[in-house]
Parts: sequence; C-alpha cells; structure tokens
Amino acid sequence: MKSILEAHLSSQEEGIFGGFLEELAIFICNKVYDGRKSSAEGVDLEFEKDSIRYIVSIKSGPNWGNSGQIAKMKDHFKKAKRILRANTSRVNVVAVNGCCYGKDDSPDKGEYLKLCGQRFWELVSGDSELYTEIIEPLGYKAKERNDRFNEEYSKVINKLTIEFAQGYCDDSGAINWEKLVKFNSGKKE
Repeated sequence: MKSILEAHLSSQEEGIFGGFLEELAIFICNKVYDGRKSSAEGVDLEFEKDSIRYIVSIKSGPNWGNSGQIAKMKDHFKKAKRILRANTSRVNVVAVNGCCYGKDDSPDKGEYLKLCGQRFWELVSGDSELYTEIIEPLGYKAKERNDRFNEEYSKVINKLTIEFAQGYCDDSGAINWEKLVKFNSGKKE
C-alpha cells in the first residue's frame, strides 16, 4: 500500500510544487514590474521591463516536457506574440520558458529564452540573489506542512491497508492473487 500511495503522491508533487512556485513568481513579478497572470493560452505571466514585453511559460524545472510539449509551448508563444503585435505594432516581445530551479547555460533557444533557476528569478524580480533568499521561508513552510501531511498520510496508509486486506486477502492474511488480478485486469461483466 505504501509503495502505491508513494508513487501516486510523487506524480502529484510536481503539480503541487510547480503550481506554488508559479504563483510565487507571478506574485513577486506583480510587486516589482506590475506583472500579471496572462490570459493567453499556454502563457502564465506577462510583464514589461526595459521596453520589452515578456511572455513567460513557467515550469518547475528544466526537464519538464517531451518534444511535443515543447512544440506546443512554442506554438503558444507564436500565437501570443501575434496577438500582442497586432494590438501594439512596435512592441518588442520576448518569449521565456521560465524554470523555477535548475540550470541551462545556453538560454537562447532561437524562438524563446530558457531561463532556469537564478536567471529566472532575477528576470521576474530584478534581484540576482532572490533564488537563494526564498529557500529559508519555503523550507520553514514545507516543514510545517510536512508534519500535518505525515499525520494524514499515516491515516490513509492504515485505511488502504484495511480495505485491501478485507477485499483481497484470506483469513490468514495471504493475498488472493486471482481475485486481485481479476479486479485489476478482468473485463467488466
């Protein structure tokens, strides 16, 4: 039960963690550059800095997608640029794949910039050290939530174990594999 639950939670962690960091980046950029959540499809943040309009797709880390997902991001950037240039023909628009952590020492990807870690946080905040300054408060909040999470996690493990034992184990505690395989892979009757 523990392995199944941990696999599920691990897949959810990226979304939860990434969502939090995205909101944090938008909040910080709003305070510094009047940045805002974008209404353009596939674009998370828009702001202007030094006469450049930045459109940013925020990801938690640098290895976030396959070639199809990256192509889709590039298409979203092209569409957003077209719309922005139609509204204001002389605006310089720069597309950014912003990664909240990690490194990419070749940020120019041709159609967009890939700014990771320090480079990303500096872009949205103007502060080259912000990426290290946010760690301590994030760690404190994480520990606080982790304690509550562990308590709830134990309850879920216990509940799943009881349900599994009642549904798929005999009186001796041995797993009824045939019943389990039929549940998992058998066709519905």
